[in-house]
Amino acid sequence: MNGAGWSAAKAPARLEALLDRLGPEGGPRGIYTSVFAQNAREDAARAARADGLLAGALVSVKGLYDVAGEVTHAGTRFLEKNPAAETDAPAVARLRAAGAVMTGHTAMSELAYSGLGLNDHHGTADNPAWPGRIPGGSTSGGAASVAAGLADVAIGSDTGGSLRIPAAFCGLTGFKPTQSSVPRDGTVTLSDSLDSLGPIARDVAGCAATWRVMAGRDAPETAPAPLRLRVARGFGFDDLDPQVSAGFEALLAHLRAAGVEIDDTPLPLLSDYAAIPPWHLTSVECRAHHETAFQTEAAQFDPRVHARMGRADEVSAVSYRQTLNARTRFAAALSAALDGQALLLPTVAILPPAPSDLADDAAFNRLNLLALRNTTLANIGDGCSIALPYRHAGVLLSLMLVAGHGADEALLASARTIEPLLRDG
Repeated sequence: MNGAGWSAAKAPARLEALLDRLGPEGGPRGIYTSVFAQNAREDAARAARADGLLAGALVSVKGLYDVAGEVTHAGTRFLEKNPAAETDAPAVARLRAAGAVMTGHTAMSELAYSGLGLNDHHGTADNPAWPGRIPGGSTSGGAASVAAGLADVAIGSDTGGSLRIPAAFCGLTGFKPTQSSVPRDGTVTLSDSLDSLGPIARDVAGCAATWRVMAGRDAPETAPAPLRLRVARGFGFDDLDPQVSAGFEALLAHLRAAGVEIDDTPLPLLSDYAAIPPWHLTSVECRAHHETAFQTEAAQFDPRVHARMGRADEVSAVSYRQTLNARTRFAAALSAALDGQALLLPTVAILPPAPSDLADDAAFNRLNLLALRNTTLANIGDGCSIALPYRHAGVLLSLMLVAGHGADEALLASARTIEPLLRDG
């Protein structure tokens, strides 16, 4: 058995134990929307003869990935009427070939269009790490599956933080890779410009192994040097929950005391990020993929998602193109500015809310934007980013590293260096 807790030889027995836990109803509402029992048994039998880091890993699949024989619902009602997928998405096929066991589709924000993870169609999971709070989104069921011990790894998507926010809220590690590293064929699109595919796991090693399989690459022969760390306070530090702020400052002090060098030089170009409206990209591009349903099946939608899609009507073709151009310029400038460095900041400005905190639309919208604010930087910047859990005074918090385009291996090396130093302060 490897250090992550899974093994090829034990895959069949571990799967049966999982299926027993899930029972005929598929486990707690809001985690799994369907369980691939028979196909998972076939995966486990193959895994028992397989080799490699992911052989025998139990992997839950966000409901926007195609899985052969299953309907790809993407958290919606209107897509549930579609026929089952005929083939696996490439990322899923690569994981199967590496010996991973695909356990089931998980719940998610409708069309991945929220950082908080609510879904009235399939339910919103209770947060295993913060009972009575939401798990975060949009990869809500995936994060809950790992936090509850119902999967070793969850694969999901990240358009503005949808891997890192639920990882942060559930005390897990979430990795948003460079968008181009993992093929997005066979998935339901929210934003062509911003969507990335990646994993949530309990540690950096689990995320790194899963991403490399999804990306079709081997581990580098020589481990890359960690990136230099930088805190640039011109962005991401306003409106922090007091416990998030106190925890982050204590963590910085702890890392410095442990000998970690952290540069405090400001990064002026971060002010350009605030001038780029991500909703131009998400609303227009989501509508482009789902316009027929938007126009003819409004009653089938989450009203909050339908309203956000509706904002595409406020964006002219010229404005959309201007936003794309501004994003391209910013991404190039960010990668150049962060050459050899990783930004260090709180993953999310808030602690996980309770469902009652989100009942009012105005409160939901405010907290959704605040949850997404820090994480969306890596998506607009076309970079890579990882969320790492830690505790301060007993409170579960999350640290985020952000690096430029293509710096994934160096970012993972940095995360591995920091990971042992994260502790309860």
